[in-house]
Amino acid sequence: MVGPSAGQRLMSIHLAGGGWPFDDDGAVFRPFLDEATERATAAGRLDGPRLAIVLVRDGDGPEKFVELSTVFGTLGKIDPIAVLAPEGAPIDDTLLDDIDGLVVWGGLVPAYRESLKGAFATIRAIVESGVPYFGMSAGAAVVSDGALIGGWKIGEVQVCPVEASQELEQVTIAEGIGLIDTAIDVHAAQWGTVARLIAATEAAVVDGGLAIDEHTALIVGDGGLRVVGSGSVWTVARDSGSVRVSTIGVG
Repeated sequence: MVGPSAGQRLMSIHLAGGGWPFDDDGAVFRPFLDEATERATAAGRLDGPRLAIVLVRDGDGPEKFVELSTVFGTLGKIDPIAVLAPEGAPIDDTLLDDIDGLVVWGGLVPAYRESLKGAFATIRAIVESGVPYFGMSAGAAVVSDGALIGGWKIGEVQVCPVEASQELEQVTIAEGIGLIDTAIDVHAAQWGTVARLIAATEAAVVDGGLAIDEHTALIVGDGGLRVVGSGSVWTVARDSGSVRVSTIGVG
């Protein structure tokens, strides 16, 4: 169900459904950090992997960067790079040069898509070169060819809580980074967004997709799919005129 976009080699992509701070041993983050560390070691870096941390936030970007860098640092040595932009402004993609891992954090999904769109091609090239990608909430939602960026209604029908709308009324699909070919929704069980994905699939707004729980990550790599953390990944697909829902458990 999940595959690389047309013309893409499948690289390591870690998609987390939200949930911060973590309440376990960092299981959602460790596989990504291990991959980034392995890449840094191969490059002869002694200060840990160079991690670009993308934050699109109004007001608290520097504080959040310090917080993330500190917490990631408890899981292993890292060399963090701040890639900060306020909502509505593009990121500086020159800061993504020569990195061992790319983290795109959470916030307002449409704002992340807008700030990242000028760097979509750069991000695809970085990931295709073998740099692991970690998307947290918004950073997971924007990876698809067609990204499900929010909304709480389809037509006049409410399909999820208004609080999960991402400041959009109608369920909206927009061009995403293009790392995978499947729509992603986040905060699945916690925000009720599984219902949005089901309704969007039934209405043919999307051709199925995946909804990821908080404190849970889906790892898409050369070895197939793997789920880590404490929740589930919900798969939604059309099936003989109906919609089929199942889960991928941790393992």
